[in-house]
Amino acid sequence: MLTVFALAHTAIFLTLMTHALSRPDLSSTTRISWIFALLVLPFVGVIFYFLYATIRFGGREGRGHRAAIKATHDMVVASGEPADIVRHGPVSGFATAINGFGVTTGNRAKLLASPDEQRARMIEDFDAATQFINVFYYIWLDDNTGRNVAQALIRAAKRGVTVRAGVDQIGSHAFIRSQTWNDLKAAGIETQVALPIGNPFLTACVRRVDLRNHRKITVIDGRILHCGSQNCADPEFSPKPKYAPWIDVMVRFEGPIARQMDLLFAQTWFEDRPIELGPWRYDPVSFSDGITVQAIGTGPTLSKGVSAQFLARMLSEGRREIIMTTPYFSPGEVVVDAIMGAALAGVDVTLTLPRRNDSGFVGPASRAYYPQLIDAGVKIVEFNGGLLHSKIMTIDGEMVCFGSTNLDFRSFDLNFENDVLVKDRKLTQDLRDRQLEYIASSTPVSPAEVRAWPTWKRVWYNAFTSIGPLI
Repeated sequence: MLTVFALAHTAIFLTLMTHALSRPDLSSTTRISWIFALLVLPFVGVIFYFLYATIRFGGREGRGHRAAIKATHDMVVASGEPADIVRHGPVSGFATAINGFGVTTGNRAKLLASPDEQRARMIEDFDAATQFINVFYYIWLDDNTGRNVAQALIRAAKRGVTVRAGVDQIGSHAFIRSQTWNDLKAAGIETQVALPIGNPFLTACVRRVDLRNHRKITVIDGRILHCGSQNCADPEFSPKPKYAPWIDVMVRFEGPIARQMDLLFAQTWFEDRPIELGPWRYDPVSFSDGITVQAIGTGPTLSKGVSAQFLARMLSEGRREIIMTTPYFSPGEVVVDAIMGAALAGVDVTLTLPRRNDSGFVGPASRAYYPQLIDAGVKIVEFNGGLLHSKIMTIDGEMVCFGSTNLDFRSFDLNFENDVLVKDRKLTQDLRDRQLEYIASSTPVSPAEVRAWPTWKRVWYNAFTSIGPLI
């Protein structure tokens, strides 16, 4: 019996090892990780390989999403939307290659001060809406914020405004069973649950069951966009109160960037229904004194590694200063090498992370990178005042990228994300000032203490980082 088991394991191992070695989408590190897992985890490793070794997004939702991407891309091309790559540089050119979205001009922007102001301003915009409201949130909780937002949407629907509301199946699993969600549907609001699990065994046959839509999109009348890291939830975040408050950043835009983000919303909206882009064929509002902004939408429909390549390209633009703020840091070699390269070139690089992380995986994995980053000259600080959930990167006080993307493997390759790239000194400085406030409330990580970590601690942290490539 043992002989049969050993022969079966050897045959399966050799077959899947050959498959892993033949794949062009895996890095050398990832191949080695999977081969090791297949070797030491007989049969269980096979199941993991089937479920997680490839980023599969098939089935009805996958076909619908890809068709909607093509339809929205064709719409952008037909409109002749400009992509001023010469003016905005290689980073903008890379962003355009991701979505086909060019640089929009004529936008106005305001950084909102607090969670209360962020939510109040958004509800005020809902109450002033005259045509449509499109919202999608990864997490929508049935708390004060969630109910207040829902009531504002219901008021808009009763005025005759077309309201579309979407959520992610995993992130909002409790909300879609709530009375508030039922109230939205009863008011005539069109709803959608993205990436439904259904029967997990059948779903696993067509796509990875852990794919998520992590986007946070709020578009009003095609002219107003609320963009940032905040989900539709109270800062106290009731599912994980011991990490509260959640510290987020939100910016209110007016202008053509709203339509770009609206098209990202449409891509998800048509995953499970026939594509009809009529409501999205409208001319965006533009202001003569506005700024330039570009939408970036990433996800598992793109080639693996595109997000990491974009961030590395952005990091290479730094000449004087780079400040990064993220709750989750496990980015892999491409981004880490770019960060270290910037620091070694003399750029003042600061990384701000939360001291206490709600992720039992990413918290230790983040610290595994500390020794090499510190040796390269990167300054690392850990935020003390709750879970720092903002995702911001400012370059030289002149360019900023922010939105929903974390600096980790999941955001890079498994989640649908939405961000904006801005080249405007005023907004960049405002967001940089917010980053400096975070730094002032943080504890610097001591290089001497990191270098003195005992072997067991290094082993513990590096073990988590070693698992990362398996996604």
